[in-house]
Amino acid sequence: MSPVLIGRAAELGGLRDALAAAPGAVLVGGDAGLGKTRLIREFARSVEGRADVLVGGCLELGSDGLPFAPFTTVLRGLVRDIGIDGVAGLVPRGDTGSLARLLPEFGEPESDAASGEERARLFEVVLTLLERLAEKGPVVLVIEDAHWADRSTRDLLAFLVRNLGTGPVLIVLTYRTDELHRTHPLRQLLAGLERLDRVRRSELGKLTRADVSALVTELLGQTPPPGIVERIEARSEGNPLFVEALLCDDGGLVCELPESLRDLLLAGVQRLPEETQDVLRDASGGSTRIEHALLAAVSGLDDAALTRVLRPAVAANVLVVDGDGYAFRHALIREAVHDDLLPGEHTRLHTRYAETMENDPSLVPAGRLWVELSYHWKQAHNSTWALVAAWRAAGEARKALAYAECLAMLERVLQLWDLVPDAADRTGANYAKVLVDAATAAELAGEYDRGIKLVTAALKEVEAADGERDTERWAMLLVLRAKMRYQMARPGFVEDLRAAVGALPAEPPTVLRARALSTLGNYVRVTSEIGAARDAARESLAIARKLGDPVAEAEALITLFCADMDYGHDDHLTEVEAAADRAGNHPVLLRHYVIKSHFLEGSGRHAEAAAVAARGQELAREYGVARTQGTFLCINQAEPLVSLGRWDEAMAVMNHALEQDPAITTRTSLLVLTGWIALARGDLATARERLGTSREIKNLKAEWLKTQDYFSTVWLEANLALAEGRPAAALDAVRPVLAHGGLPDDARYAWPALIAGTAACAELGDAAAGELRRIEERAAGLRSTGPLQYAQCLTFAAELARARGVLDAAAWEEAAAAWEELGNPYYRARALLRLAEATLAGGGHDAAAATLSTAAELTAGLGARLLAEQIADLSRRTRTPRRSDAPAPLGLTPREYEVLRLVAEGRSNRDIAEALFISAKTASVHVSNILGKLEVASRGEAAATAHRLALFAEPKTRV
Repeated sequence: MSPVLIGRAAELGGLRDALAAAPGAVLVGGDAGLGKTRLIREFARSVEGRADVLVGGCLELGSDGLPFAPFTTVLRGLVRDIGIDGVAGLVPRGDTGSLARLLPEFGEPESDAASGEERARLFEVVLTLLERLAEKGPVVLVIEDAHWADRSTRDLLAFLVRNLGTGPVLIVLTYRTDELHRTHPLRQLLAGLERLDRVRRSELGKLTRADVSALVTELLGQTPPPGIVERIEARSEGNPLFVEALLCDDGGLVCELPESLRDLLLAGVQRLPEETQDVLRDASGGSTRIEHALLAAVSGLDDAALTRVLRPAVAANVLVVDGDGYAFRHALIREAVHDDLLPGEHTRLHTRYAETMENDPSLVPAGRLWVELSYHWKQAHNSTWALVAAWRAAGEARKALAYAECLAMLERVLQLWDLVPDAADRTGANYAKVLVDAATAAELAGEYDRGIKLVTAALKEVEAADGERDTERWAMLLVLRAKMRYQMARPGFVEDLRAAVGALPAEPPTVLRARALSTLGNYVRVTSEIGAARDAARESLAIARKLGDPVAEAEALITLFCADMDYGHDDHLTEVEAAADRAGNHPVLLRHYVIKSHFLEGSGRHAEAAAVAARGQELAREYGVARTQGTFLCINQAEPLVSLGRWDEAMAVMNHALEQDPAITTRTSLLVLTGWIALARGDLATARERLGTSREIKNLKAEWLKTQDYFSTVWLEANLALAEGRPAAALDAVRPVLAHGGLPDDARYAWPALIAGTAACAELGDAAAGELRRIEERAAGLRSTGPLQYAQCLTFAAELARARGVLDAAAWEEAAAAWEELGNPYYRARALLRLAEATLAGGGHDAAAATLSTAAELTAGLGARLLAEQIADLSRRTRTPRRSDAPAPLGLTPREYEVLRLVAEGRSNRDIAEALFISAKTASVHVSNILGKLEVASRGEAAATAHRLALFAEPKTRV
C-alpha cells in the first residue's frame, strides 16, 4: 500500500472542516477499493493529539446476529485506554449496566431480552459517553463498512446523529456504494440523515490520470515506464486498490488478476441466480458495455427473457443500465467473469460473437464493426480473419483521425503476420509497409517509445530488402525516428536528420529533402547550432519555392522564424501565417498556432496569446492530436494566463495537459509553471516536487539546451531557494544561464533567471560582488526586443542597483509602470514592494503606505501568499509610530536614525536588513555613514553614543 494518500486532498479537507464545525456527521461513500479506510487513517493521523478518534467496523454477517458490533469494538478500545473505572466515570451515576449488552467486562445484562426502555437507556448512555468525552476535547466516532450494519447499529447511529448536543463530536460513517442494491436497508438511513443540516455527504470518485500517475510513481519509487500509466488507468478505471493489485514490482502489469482481487470482484456475481450468471458469462465476451440486442442474439434469449434474467444483476449493482444496453459496474468484473470461462467455452463464445456480428452488422455501433470482429476472431484463435479485420479497422481508424486505435490495430496485424501465410495478399501490403504505417500512427498518437521501436524495425526491413535500397523511404524513416527521439529527449535525433539529408541528393531537388532540412533546422537549434539552423531553413525554403510546394515552404518559413525571433516586429509572422493558410495542411497549421501564441506571449500580448493557443487546442482535438500538439498548446495557453494573473484557469489547463501523459519535452514546461504558481502561493512542498521532476527531465536532455525548458527550470530553482532563505543556492542555480549565451530565445528566458540571480546577490552583499559582475556582463550581451523584455530590462536595472546598496525609487516606479502596461499583476506588485522599500528609505512613509496598499490588493486577487506576506510585513513597519516629523538629530537621515536604533540594540547588518527590508549591503552603507557623522570608529562606540544621549530611551510614565 502506498504510504502517501493520493488524490483525496479535497475529501480529507472536508473531514477536517467537519471536525472544526462539530457537532455533526459525514457520510463517506464509494466503491470497494476507492480508499475509504485509507482516507480515515490519514484523517485520524492528521488530527492525532487534537482529537480522540474512536473506530469500529461492521462485520459482513452483522445483519445475521451481531448487534452493535462496531460499538462493541469502540467500547473495548475505550476500556483499553482508560479502564472500566474511567468509562464508568463518564456515564451518569457510574451506572454501566446498560453497557453490559455491548461488552461483558461490564457484567451481565439485567435481562436476556432488552425491553424498549432498556434499549432507550443504552442509546442515552452511549450518547452521554461521547458528550462527556468531548468535554475534554473533540471526539471523532468512525463506523466503517456501514453497508454491513445490523438493524440495531443503524438505529443507534440514527439516534446519535439526530441527538448530538453542542459538544465537538463528529460521527463519520463509511459504506460501499456498490453494495447498496435498491432494497438495501442502509439506503433509508442515509436518505433520512442527509436531510439534517449538520450532516454532510462525501462520495469518493475514481482517481484522475494525474492521480494514477502519482500513485504508480509512489508505489514504484521511480518514474513509471512509458505507457504504463495509461494502461493501468484503463484497466483499473482509477480505483487505487486495483492500481496496487495490478502493478508488478518491475513496473509492468500483472497478466492475471490476483486471487484476492478476483474473489472481491466475483463475490457479488456468485450470489446471483445461476441463469443470471450464465448470461453474465455471455456478456463478459463483449466489451465493458454491450447492446441489449447484441446480447440477446449471442445468448439466444428473446427480449423479455433477457430482461428477466438480467434484472437481479442490475439490482445487485453488478450490471448498470446504460442507454440501450448494459455495462459492467467495473471493467475488472467483466475480466474476472471472462477469465473463469473454460477453454472450450471461451472459443465457442467468441466465435458466436464474430458470426453474429458478421450476420447482422447493425448490432454493432457505427465504426466499431472491424475492431470488434478482429478482437473476437483473435479470441477464437482464428488468426486469418483476425488479421484481415484488424487491417480494415486500422484503415477506418486512420480516416477518423483516431491514431491510437489505428496503432493498436496495426500492431495486431504485425503480431499475427507470421501466423497467416498469405498475409501480404490479404492486406495488399508488405511487412515493411505495415511497420511504416504503425510507426507513423505512433508518432501522431504520441506513443513515441513504441514508435521508435517500430521505425527502427522498419529501417532494418528497408536495409535488408532485396535489390537496391529505397533511399527515399529510408530517409523518411530517419526523419520520423528523429522526431520521436526529440520528443523523448533521446540522443541521436540530430544524427538521424543529418543522415537523412545526406542520403537525399541536392540535385534534382525534392520535397522530401526540403522537409528534412526544415526539420533539421528546427531541432538543431536546441543544440546551440543557430548558424546551422538558419542555413538548413534557408536551403529548405529555396527548394520549396523552386518546386512550388506550399507545405514545405510554410515549414521552412516557420523554422526560419523560430531561429531569428524578433518580439518587436511581427512582419515575418504575417508572412508565416499567409504561408500556413496556403498550405492547408493540418500539422503546418497547428505548428503555426504554436509559434504565433509563443510569439505573442513573448511580445507581452498575453490575452491574444491565450486566445490563439486555445483555438489551436480546439483544432488539435479535431485533428486527433490532442495528446501531442494539443498538450504543447496547453503550455502556450497557460503561460499567458499566468502572466495575466488568471492562475486558477492556468492550473486547470495545465492539469488537463498533465493528465494526458504528454511527452517529457512538453512536461518540463508544465512542471515549471505549475511549480512556480505553487511557490508563489506558498506551497513550497509542491514546488520542490515539481522542480525535482523537471530537474530529472533536464538531466535526460543533456544533449540539448532548449531555453524554454533549461533556463526556466533553473529560474524556478533559484526562486525556490530565495523563498527558503538560501541566496547562495539561488546564485548557484543561475550559473548555467551565465555559461550558455546565444541560444534561441536567449533574452526571453535568461532575463527572469538573471533577475533572480541579482536578487540573490542583494541578499549576499559584498560576498557576491564577483558573481554580480558576471550577471551584469551576461545581461549586457542580451539582445532584447519587445515590451515584455523591456519590462524585464527595467526590473533588472532596478534590482542591480539594489544589489549595489542603492534603493532607486524612480527605477522601481518605471518597472512597475511597465508591468502594469502589460497587464501582469504579480510582477507589478513585486515592483511596487521594492518601490515602497525605496520610498521608505527616503522617509516617504505616506507614499510607501499607498504603494503597499495597491500591491496588497494585487496579491490578494492572485492568492500570492509569499509576496503578500512580504508586503504585509513592510506595511506593519510603515505603520510603526514615528517619534515626530522633525528631522532626526545629529545630522542623520530618518533611515540612518532607524538603523542607529537597531545598532544600539546590538543588531548585525543582516538583522538590520531583515528588519528594515533592505539588503545587507545597504545596511552596511548606512552604518558607515552613521559612524562618519557621529565621528566614532566602531559600531560599539555608535551604540554607546546613542545610549549616552538617551536617543531611544522610553519616555517615563507619570504616576
